[in-house]
Amino acid sequence: MSFDIRNLWVLHIGGVEIWITETMRNTWIIAGALIALAIAARLCLKRFQDIPRGFQNVIEALIEMFDGFVRSSAGDRLYFLGYWYFTVFAFILISNLSGMIPGMRPPTADWGNNFAIALVTFGLIQAMGWKFRRGAYLRAIFLEPHFLFSPLNIIGEIARPISLSFRLFGNILAGMVIMNLLYSMAPTFALILIPSALHFYFDIFAGVLQTYIFCVLSLTFVGIAAEE
Repeated sequence: MSFDIRNLWVLHIGGVEIWITETMRNTWIIAGALIALAIAARLCLKRFQDIPRGFQNVIEALIEMFDGFVRSSAGDRLYFLGYWYFTVFAFILISNLSGMIPGMRPPTADWGNNFAIALVTFGLIQAMGWKFRRGAYLRAIFLEPHFLFSPLNIIGEIARPISLSFRLFGNILAGMVIMNLLYSMAPTFALILIPSALHFYFDIFAGVLQTYIFCVLSLTFVGIAAEE
């Protein structure tokens, strides 16, 4: 049993090797499924009704719920970030749940994938801090409470995307490792009921919980940076 990320193909472009890994393939599959779902939803909502019913009612309820989630976590001024975080929430959630598919390694079990998403959060923190606070945001990093603390403040800023990515990575990878160990070591009679309960906890409960934690912490960090 191996927990390494498999390399599927190697492309040679201009003398440079580009490795296509298992994580990249699964990421493309999930992204493609989300794009197809978005297109299908757009086609279903082509005839918009003033009084929502059926599928339109479900979509509007989801949008209103997530809009409230963004406003409560980051404030009213950052509601426009809801589009991005709705996409992030959907991608991370589907990625976490994909571990229930046989032979499918969750993309979120790869730290590099999570760090890329967390790095966008780091960029949003700096951008929103500068947009709403300008020089006051820079002073908060380099001069408050004293300029001697600026190295610690900078380390704290850099640590945010690292902690966000490692939290998600550690929880999803741990669940995958435990389930693989169970399937490889448990006797046959124990594989009837036990995996179902553990799949519910590690794949569904933990997957939804870690998705929520990642998004709410990310939004909170951005909201704090933009707060006067």
